[in-house]
Amino acid sequence: MEGTSFEQVVDEVFATQSAPQWWLVLATGIIALALVSTGGPWRLARNVVTIAHEGGHALVALASGRQLTGIRLHSDTSGVTVSRGRPDGIGMILTVFAGYIAPSVVGLFGVLFLLNNRITALLWISIILLAAMLLLIRNFYGVLSVLGTGALVFGISWFTPEEVQAVFAYFFTWFMLVAGVRPVFELQAQRRRQPSPHSDADQLHRLTGVSGTAWVMVFGAVNLGALALGVWLLWNSAAPMA
Repeated sequence: MEGTSFEQVVDEVFATQSAPQWWLVLATGIIALALVSTGGPWRLARNVVTIAHEGGHALVALASGRQLTGIRLHSDTSGVTVSRGRPDGIGMILTVFAGYIAPSVVGLFGVLFLLNNRITALLWISIILLAAMLLLIRNFYGVLSVLGTGALVFGISWFTPEEVQAVFAYFFTWFMLVAGVRPVFELQAQRRRQPSPHSDADQLHRLTGVSGTAWVMVFGAVNLGALALGVWLLWNSAAPMA
């Protein structure tokens, strides 16, 4: 893209693309479901879910007036977001609650862009959010994880044709919607196997008095609802078979 002006880049980013055929929507959804259902590949892909999870904590912490001090992402796909402020109250509750629903919310935002055929815009906004998050990362693995994800999205958005971008954008959106569900089941399994007062559900129990298991059920209900809505919207948005 030598000689491309800033205005041309902006026009290209926010240009509309063609609506996908039904088979592309279906195929990318099946691949995303298969990935989330596997062992090893899921462990690698789960790093993206952790980025969204911790990004949700961070965004809500800032929105609620808390002072964000940093984010750490670990190779076991765990993470931690540290903020300062009042240790209780609605701001703290929303900050803790945001993590497990964040991937599904990201998926729904992706659906909104896809419904308007703004595929390139979706990819570039993802890059901008990853760049902003990179400023808050406080460990090497976290930097590597965010940079690697950002480089992948940038490479696809800049160097590949519209068709490839569409496949990736739909796969990414499906993946976030489907992947938002599995960590909730993993959370409850971990709470049964190795109880910890530091899980998001147990922190919410201390903050609200509502049991941790009830909060896990709320996470699951929100994410399953987001998945159902996403399936309905994406399928109905696909161009009919020629």
